[in-house]
Amino acid sequence: MKRAPAAPALRLTVQNRDAFRGLPARSTLRRWLRLALARDAEIVLRFVGAREARALNRAFRRRDYATNVLTFAYGGRPLRADVVLCVPVVRAEARSQGKPFRHHLAHLVVHGALHAQGHDHVRPRQARAMEAIERRLLARLGIADPYA
Repeated sequence: MKRAPAAPALRLTVQNRDAFRGLPARSTLRRWLRLALARDAEIVLRFVGAREARALNRAFRRRDYATNVLTFAYGGRPLRADVVLCVPVVRAEARSQGKPFRHHLAHLVVHGALHAQGHDHVRPRQARAMEAIERRLLARLGIADPYA
């Protein structure tokens, strides 16, 4: 009988989780990330406010606004990356889209982890492929299609 492949190992650092109310437990964040990982990884998951998100987006992407998620992928074995989530932006998007905050946050954690592994959505074909992966992974969490 064949054994299922072992889930990738994850060394997770969570920063600023206690600075924002209503964020999931560390174990939940770990589960979401591991679901999206295809290989061993060391990930820093950092929760920030709008000011820090805007400064990072301006410095690294030359876009002067707070964005929902930024991923800084450093490559290597194990994969190393920082995933930065702007809590106020994620909350506002969830509210405006009529989604539970937790579902939208799970989507963006998965989205950030996929970016860390080289997935992108700049071109339409890339976007379709990445969105298909996100839909499949989120369905495993019982979360509806985020693009519907």
